[in-house]
Amino acid sequence: MSISLTRLVPALGLAVALVAAGCGSGGTPAPAAGTPAAAAGTSVAIVNFAFNPSSLTVKVGDTVTWTNDSGTAHTATADDGSFDSGTVKASTPFQHTFTAAGTFSYHCSIHSSMKATITVTP
Repeated sequence: MSISLTRLVPALGLAVALVAAGCGSGGTPAPAAGTPAAAAGTSVAIVNFAFNPSSLTVKVGDTVTWTNDSGTAHTATADDGSFDSGTVKASTPFQHTFTAAGTFSYHCSIHSSMKATITVTP
């Protein structure tokens, strides 16, 4: 049986695209059972004494996950008191579900120069 290159090349291209998108072997593994996956655009990394991203827009009902990717303890504390992570140690996540629209400025209560904003849309 002979396979022509005109049929093989598109198939290989599709396979490469699927692997690059994480839809096959070599992609990002799925979260462990019982571990909620963060939706795209709902994660904040705490790195180098900064929240990354420093400005995030989510929808009402979205859960934002902060992960401390540094060796120093931090907090994610809303300026209006609506949420407070307490001390978040290295590699420890904190999650908060936003139930109302608005703009929520927050900071690290340990390092006052660390500031960021979450905008919640309806």
